This record gives sequence, structure tokens and C-alpha cells, in this order.
Amino acid sequence: MIKYIPNSLTILRMILVPLFIWLIFFDPFANSVFMATVVLIFASITDYFDGMLARKFKVVTNFGKIMDPLADKMLVISALIALALPPINYISIFVVFIILFREISVSILRNYYARKKIFIAANIWGKIKTVLQMVGVITALVYYSLSQIIKGWNPHQKCIILGFKVFFWVVVFITILSGLNYFFFRQKERRKNGNEK
Repeated sequence: MIKYIPNSLTILRMILVPLFIWLIFFDPFANSVFMATVVLIFASITDYFDGMLARKFKVVTNFGKIMDPLADKMLVISALIALALPPINYISIFVVFIILFREISVSILRNYYARKKIFIAANIWGKIKTVLQMVGVITALVYYSLSQIIKGWNPHQKCIILGFKVFFWVVVFITILSGLNYFFFRQKERRKNGNEK
């Protein structure tokens, strides 16, 4: 029974993605961004536990290797789009485009190798990227939610928003750096196959 828990948590996180999107973009009720933030935090907690349980009980599956990062990407990209568009406008839309391009490129490469029964594990930069992205979007959404609930509570809003902009450009740099892992892996495979011939 335990072996099904990690994948069940991954599936749960996939289900939370459309709920988050609905709350952040389409929910007409007050404090919908706050509720979406709660969903995002809960999803990040399930991400931690499904990875921990999978390693602890040695039930890492190919399904988890593919779907787990996919669920994370969908949540983060949705949150980044929300941060870049009105009414939040905390980050540049180019941050979203660059990160989205990286994620799509890496997903294509990972799926290509997955069909060949080759599963590429994320390197340290990929893990740092994931943590920074999740911490960044949660912090920004929490800050925005509080600023909507408690009007005028922070006199340093412009400085904090500038801090978010700078932080996410740093995240962009690390995101690109982590993506190079997959590009170099492909080049290594090409050289390997060339030598085998």
C-alpha cells in the first residue's frame, strides 16, 4: 500500500493544477489569490512528501520521474503568469517566456530519452532552480494577498516589488544554467553513439 502513496500524491498535485488556475485567473470571489496561494503551498508540501516517501521506501517509478516534475512545472508557470499580468505585475513577462521556453525544451528532451528508456535525473542546479522558483512564487503571492487583505500595511511596497523583479531574474539565470545539463547530456549521448559506430 505504501508504494502507491508517492504516485497518488503526484496525481493529487496534477488535480490541484486546474484548481489553482481557476482560483488565480477565473474565481470572481474576494481573496481568490490568497486561496490559490494556499493551494500552491499545499501542493508544494505534497511534492516534498512524495519525493521523500519514494526515496525512503525505494518506490521511485518512471511515472513519478516524468509526472512529478511536470506537475511542478505547470504550477510554477501558472503562478509566474499570474505574477507577470495585471493586477499583480510583480515580474517581467520576459521572465515567464524564458522559463517557459527552458521548461518546454527540457521536457521535449526528457520525453525523447524516456522513450529510449533513459531517464535523466535532475542535477543540483535543477533542484536549486525548483526550490527558488517555488519559494519565489509563494512569497510573492503571499505578499500580494496580504497587501489586498490589509490595505496600506507596507510602506516599502515599491522596494519589495523591485526585490521580486531582481530575484526572478536571478532565478532565470539559474534556470538556464540548470537546463544546460540536458543539452550537454544530449551532446554526450551523440558522441557516445558516434564512438560506438
